[in-house]
Amino acid sequence: MIEYIPQFIFVIVLVGATLFFVKNVSSLKRNINLGKDVDRKDHKGLRFKKMMKIALGQSKMVVRPVAGILHIIVYVGFIIINIEVLEIIIDGVAGTHRIFSFLGPVYDVLIGSFEILAFLVLVSVILFWTRRNVMNIKRFLSKELKGWPKNDANYILYFEVVLMVLFLTMNATDYQLQMLGAPHYASEAGISGAFPISQFLLPLFDGMSVGTLVVIERSAWWLHIVGILIFLNYLYYSKHLHILLAFPNVYFSNLENLGKFENLEAVTNEVKLMMDPNADPFAEPEGGENEEDIPEKFGASDVQDLNWFQLLSAYTCTECGRCTAECPASQTGKKLSPRKIMMDTRDRLEEVGKQLDKGEEINDDKQLLDGYISREELWACTTCNACVDACPIGIDPLSIIMDMRQYLVMEQSAAPVELNNAMTNIENNSAPWPYNQQDRLDWAKD
Repeated sequence: MIEYIPQFIFVIVLVGATLFFVKNVSSLKRNINLGKDVDRKDHKGLRFKKMMKIALGQSKMVVRPVAGILHIIVYVGFIIINIEVLEIIIDGVAGTHRIFSFLGPVYDVLIGSFEILAFLVLVSVILFWTRRNVMNIKRFLSKELKGWPKNDANYILYFEVVLMVLFLTMNATDYQLQMLGAPHYASEAGISGAFPISQFLLPLFDGMSVGTLVVIERSAWWLHIVGILIFLNYLYYSKHLHILLAFPNVYFSNLENLGKFENLEAVTNEVKLMMDPNADPFAEPEGGENEEDIPEKFGASDVQDLNWFQLLSAYTCTECGRCTAECPASQTGKKLSPRKIMMDTRDRLEEVGKQLDKGEEINDDKQLLDGYISREELWACTTCNACVDACPIGIDPLSIIMDMRQYLVMEQSAAPVELNNAMTNIENNSAPWPYNQQDRLDWAKD
């Protein structure tokens, strides 16, 4: 009975981690569904093609070759290496050793490729850490990355280093135990797996007894799988949630041309009525007033006023800063940072989620507008779409900015003086400048 204790403990750990992950996913889904509905179910084939090209193919990452190639190595390596997690889980539940070794030469190729990828991931992660902490790259020095965001990025890098080292240590000691013919490790078919990288660690274990090697191998095995389960549940609290959300975010991203803005149907209908010379402005609409056509609020002042895709994007943001690096307002010293817009939206959404977890009503004393995002940031935007074009996973910070601007203009009449003057001039002079229509072309006479 005692021999089944490790399996029993493993099942408890696995089930506990899985339940906690499901709980986090449930909270994530609830928070995203606080947003308004938006139809992104059209053009399924085109959306799937875009997802495969951008999310899977990483096509927009390689625009910056160094970071792009390193990211692809980490992405591919980490995903493929974790295929072995399936074997580890089966071995942990069943008490077996390398259950897929019956694949023979195929298994050798798999384990060998896992090790090579693990080494490449290790090198790439070290280079990532150097870029973030030593090279002083501008987009990693912004004030919105101070504190937790910077620490979070480093924690992930440390996590990946530890997991790769544990993986290679586990394989090296396993290899040594197989060669020594240790019970449970030795196989009549010979050595199970190929170890092109971990074999170079064998001198570290020369002269150790079988018992000591088993302790090291089991410790590395347990720490590796428990570390992966911890990492999986840490994602909810980290910017690395994009590992799970990048695919749906790209799939549901906007397919329209970047310069196209949506019109509010209620406002469009009102303008059409005003422009119709035969319309009676006092007549009741046919079929009566349809209250569903009139939004409760124009624009957005808080996260529940945004749509669900915008909230999904807030959770998906990788905080890479490519959007801010391309933003002309940010480059000229303005307060705006598209990356901060997404980070602030996520922070506010998390705050709202915690209120809901406690069974409280959403506290309106603090909102996304003014509480997190200032009006100065919103009006600094030039609506050029550079941030949207630069994002490697289809995030649209501009849509949030425009929704919040719409609230300021249509709900609070709080447009800047310059904008109000321009709109007044357009209304009176058919141009944004304060000149009489008869004098509009005087400049061409010079």
